[in-house]
Amino acid sequence: MINEKVEKALNDQINAEVYSSYLYLAMSAYFSAIDLPGFANWMKSQAQEEMIHMIKMYNYIIERGGRVVLGAVAEPPAEWAGPLDAFEATLKHEESVTALINKLVDTAISVSDHATNIFLQWFVSEQVEEEANVGAVLQQLRMVGAQGHALFMMDRELGNRPAPSMPASE
Repeated sequence: MINEKVEKALNDQINAEVYSSYLYLAMSAYFSAIDLPGFANWMKSQAQEEMIHMIKMYNYIIERGGRVVLGAVAEPPAEWAGPLDAFEATLKHEESVTALINKLVDTAISVSDHATNIFLQWFVSEQVEEEANVGAVLQQLRMVGAQGHALFMMDRELGNRPAPSMPASE
């Protein structure tokens, strides 16, 4: 049976993952509206990945005999000053998610919930990857600026990001 404190923290994180998905879907819509379909694709894939994270936590709570309680999801912003601004916001958001995951690990450790601590290590590693991926796009955007051919070349490259899929064991 899952610890009550851990169950609550995981349910809160489910909400945070859904918000992340919602935020990235809003960014995808923004990029579509400004005619950057590759950026839109990248963000839509990111939104789908966040839902996979949510489902992993959902399944874990149930597997441990807990109860999933879904809360209201905050409305994300709908506008950014441009691609650079959107990716700066994305990195800031991913850094906040990393802090939430770290706090979750701390909660699991504080109640000696070793199974949850092990489960969460995947998310710790995932956040390193998330920040690195966003950071790489952000660095390229800083180099190319918000205008010109390089931005459209980036758009074409980001359009090649495949949609994620739930691992077979999930």
